[in-house]
Amino acid sequence: MFIQTEQTPNPATLKFLPGRTVLEEGTADFTDGENAKVRSPLAARLFDVEGVAAVFFGRDFITITKSDAKEWHVMKPALLGAIMEHFTAGRAVMNAATEVENTADDDEIVTQIKELLDTRVRPAVAMDGGDIVYHGFEDGIVFLHMQGACAGCPSSTATLKMGIENMLKHYIPEVVEVRAVSF
Repeated sequence: MFIQTEQTPNPATLKFLPGRTVLEEGTADFTDGENAKVRSPLAARLFDVEGVAAVFFGRDFITITKSDAKEWHVMKPALLGAIMEHFTAGRAVMNAATEVENTADDDEIVTQIKELLDTRVRPAVAMDGGDIVYHGFEDGIVFLHMQGACAGCPSSTATLKMGIENMLKHYIPEVVEVRAVSF
């Protein structure tokens, strides 16, 4: 098994491409080892490597964010080994099915916002090892949560304001602003 790595716009985050499907659908974001232990054996194993601050799974990639105290050249061999061992052993990535978002009650504007995010924004940010998740629309403001390489990325504010906000305003006049939310 050969695992490729790619730099992301966030210098603290590295994208790992194992050459196979990581998640069949959706994404999974882990910001601490305790949450990872409950939801994902692979994420839990990656948090065992000293210096791992966050783990994010996409369809065919894993992004890992390191703490400032560690360097990639020290961490990368252990991370590659953990990913390779996990997949070659045929272990499950997630312990339980991921939650599916219920969109049946969404109004027309929210449906349009989600459609634009899914078709135009998410594929682009996935290429950089991240994801953007819709969290609400109130008084003309769209609330989004940045995950993976996008979380804490120096260019994320520009992406949010210059890219996503301008696009949503263009297609949906009711949108007046986009704001990032964090947890």
